[in-house]
Amino acid sequence: MKLLFTFLSILWVLAPATQAAVTVTQHPKSIILQNSRLYISLATSTGFITTVTLDGVDMLGKAAPGFVSAGPYMDYVGNTQQTNLVPGRYAKYSIFQGKDSTGVSYGGMVLSQTMTREDAGAEGQLLEQYWFLRDGETGLHMFTRLAYNNKERPFLAHLSALRTLFRPQSSMWTHLSSSNEFYVPAPVPNPANPGPAGLGGAVQVQDTTWDLVRPNDPYVQQVSRYWTKYTMSESYRHQDVHGLFADGSKTANGDTFGVWTIMNTKDTYFGATTYSDLTVDGILYNVIVSNHHGNQSPNITDGLDRTFGPSICYFNRGPKGEKLQNLRQDAAQYANASYATAFYDSIATHVPGYMPSSARGSFQAQVALPSGANNPVAILSANGLDYQDNAQDPHAYQYWEEIPNGAVAISGVRPGTYRLTIYADGIFGDYTQDGIVITAGKSTTQRITWHPESNGVELWRIGTPDKTSGEFKAGNELDLSHFLHPPAYRIYWAQKSSDFIDNFPNGVNYTVGKDNVSTAMNVAHWSTYGGNAVRPHVVIGTGNINNWTVNFDVSACSLSKAKTATLTIQLAGAETAVGNNHQEKQTSLLSNIPYNVEVNGNSLPTWIIQWYTSGSCIIRSSIQCYQNRNKWTFPASYLKAGALNKIVLMMPYGGKHHSCKAQRPSNIYVQYDALRLEVN
Repeated sequence: MKLLFTFLSILWVLAPATQAAVTVTQHPKSIILQNSRLYISLATSTGFITTVTLDGVDMLGKAAPGFVSAGPYMDYVGNTQQTNLVPGRYAKYSIFQGKDSTGVSYGGMVLSQTMTREDAGAEGQLLEQYWFLRDGETGLHMFTRLAYNNKERPFLAHLSALRTLFRPQSSMWTHLSSSNEFYVPAPVPNPANPGPAGLGGAVQVQDTTWDLVRPNDPYVQQVSRYWTKYTMSESYRHQDVHGLFADGSKTANGDTFGVWTIMNTKDTYFGATTYSDLTVDGILYNVIVSNHHGNQSPNITDGLDRTFGPSICYFNRGPKGEKLQNLRQDAAQYANASYATAFYDSIATHVPGYMPSSARGSFQAQVALPSGANNPVAILSANGLDYQDNAQDPHAYQYWEEIPNGAVAISGVRPGTYRLTIYADGIFGDYTQDGIVITAGKSTTQRITWHPESNGVELWRIGTPDKTSGEFKAGNELDLSHFLHPPAYRIYWAQKSSDFIDNFPNGVNYTVGKDNVSTAMNVAHWSTYGGNAVRPHVVIGTGNINNWTVNFDVSACSLSKAKTATLTIQLAGAETAVGNNHQEKQTSLLSNIPYNVEVNGNSLPTWIIQWYTSGSCIIRSSIQCYQNRNKWTFPASYLKAGALNKIVLMMPYGGKHHSCKAQRPSNIYVQYDALRLEVN
């Protein structure tokens, strides 16, 4: 284990040779797993880890009556009633102890429960949670397993959520860190992880979203008056570490602490690079499966048996005054599976479904990238499916690699047949190739030339094709009135500075070559606006909300030989009337959104944006959700040379949805990634 920070490492990270062996002991009501620095107690009556100490310092805090202070533990939504369940009460427990192939000792414990009729329609599912601790480390290596075998009832339910949580009640945790770029002071009290102090006067304005109404709160002073757990959500492409930080102001001797979810593998997750989800809000998450932000999730059907992980719940400590970024960086050094390959190989016999390195293969390729390709990435995912839809094949896995120079080198790939997807900022469309075969112990190699999608001569583009809507108004726009300058999209969508009607009183009327997308086009194209805490009444408008106009000129030269024109629209997200449910609502006409386009008064075929691509996106603080696109090819004669041309983009007038389990607004909308017009 390498030592990253000289002072921090010497003081707190002791070399394995100086450590006592790991011990794991099963008692009538608990299991104790510990080494010389980290102590874990699992209550076998509940499945909760109820005690975590690092160097004798309590990481969880004592739970007040009626509240939970526990973790990391597993919960999920995968029953017919779609309610949160925490396995453990009727579980069986077992323990492991041994040494890996390098001689480092480890201990482990596993919770295993077959759900029954009492579990709200989860009958027959096997749920298992694994925790391992190594000598010389201060983190728990974790795996989560879900299995279902029932030929008499082959479909049980939709797996809407599967995650692990570290839910402390200690007041020591002062800050939340979701990425290298973004952290905030935790609101006190924190409505997202309430304790005996309750909401502290905060007023709920939306599901898990509050107006804190306390101007002296450090969060309000540095970030916003509005707080939502979705402020800290992140896309998984670059996500490796997120956590809680204690700055020492509420610890006994001023020492600093961190607890971090380390995503050192993502091959067992779904949705690949554009999957977006919660990270930390006072509770520390490892969200394995969810339908937030349009994420696709699997059905629980006969034959499902999937083990997710490993991931690490890591605890660290620094001296007084140590910076959050330093403790975060200490955790980030373990955000890969390679440092512990020997350990994971050694425990594979204890973890059903985990494949050791000797049984895996690799993929190498050299890609000739198109001109203008920035930040390219290569993905291996389920063969024959869009990488976003790999949850449709619960036996498929996913891998990706940043390829700035076109060189692809992905190791540790399970044998199988994959789809290769390559995309890059600045390029419309993706490169896809099915039939990539990976063999155990071998490397599959390819030489690839990516010819970018083209439908003729490009007349203009609006936005940057990067699979986000961040470049538009109220997207990545920074709030300079608060110290931490949060991007607008991370804050409650209805805040005054993001109000669509205030910002666009006459609607969107964008002129190509004149206007800037950061001010002249909005992050979301609404059907209606309002119905929120700032603007309580839904405004339908007179066509100035649901209809957007794009103005542009076309030269006679551009049209002289043109026969057809092609309009491409790429979406970074859309919310139809189904919200996040991904179930068609027959009671609503807008489960599928009819999206229309007119070119100089000529109507193009209606694009039906399907219900299964829906997800609450900007209203849950995201600019990257389920990606969708459409192309219209039409006669070039629709365009006028030497005159002003108009394209009108039309959402359904007055469109909204009327029912939802969560306290969410009724608005439907789309979020643009980029638009392009070409002639051929």
